[in-house]
Amino acid sequence: MNSVHALRHLKSSLNLSESVPSALTPAQRSNFLTLTARGYATWRAHSLTLLTGQPFPLPREAQLFLHHARPRPGEWWLDAGTSAGFYAALLAQAGARVLAADLSPAMLRAARAHAPGARIDWALLNAERTGLPSASLDGVTIGATLNETRDPDALLRESARLVRPGGRVWLMYVARSGRFGQRALARAGGLTFPDPARVERHLRPLRRALLFQVGDVTFELYIRDL
Repeated sequence: MNSVHALRHLKSSLNLSESVPSALTPAQRSNFLTLTARGYATWRAHSLTLLTGQPFPLPREAQLFLHHARPRPGEWWLDAGTSAGFYAALLAQAGARVLAADLSPAMLRAARAHAPGARIDWALLNAERTGLPSASLDGVTIGATLNETRDPDALLRESARLVRPGGRVWLMYVARSGRFGQRALARAGGLTFPDPARVERHLRPLRRALLFQVGDVTFELYIRDL
C-alpha cells in the first residue's frame, strides 16, 4: 500500500477510543470545551504579539513559515494539533494535501469553519502516536502543540519518524525560560516548556535548518537529509 493510500485508509478507520489517550493534561482537556474552541482563533491571532511583547500578527508568522519550510503542491503534510487550522490552511493554500489532526472534536469542528478546503482531511488523532507509516510524509507542522501535549518527547520522535528524506518538521513553541509564570502554568495546566537542545535531541537524525527566537517564542525547522 503506498503512503497516500495508507494515509486515507488510516483516516477512514480512526475512532475516538483508539486515538485519544486516556490521560490528558489540563490544557488538553480545556480544548474539548466548545467555548475554548470557538474562541481559539481569536486568541491565536493575538497570541504571539502578547507573548513576544512586539507586533507579531499571523501574516508575519505565515510569511516566516512559507519562506523557510516551502511547502509545495502535491506534498503530504501532517498538522499535529491543528486547533483552529492555521497551518493547515497555509499548507492547503500552497497546494499541499494536509492531514489536520487534533484530540478535540470541538477544535476540529471550529477548524473546519476557519480553514475549509478540499485539500484538508480532518482526523481525531493523537499526534504522539499516529499509527501512520514511517517516512510517509513530506512534512509535519507543530504549532504550540509541543507546549500542551502530554509527552512532548514522544511527539517529537513521532514527527521525525514520519518524514521521508527531504521532509521537514516545522515547530512554533514557547521555550523554557525558568520564569515564575512558566512554573505556575506547568503546575496548573500541565504545560511543558522545552528548550531547543531538548527539541534537537528528540528530532534526531533530522538536521536543524532554522532556529529563530523572539523572546520565548521559538520557531524551528528540521530537515531529513536525502
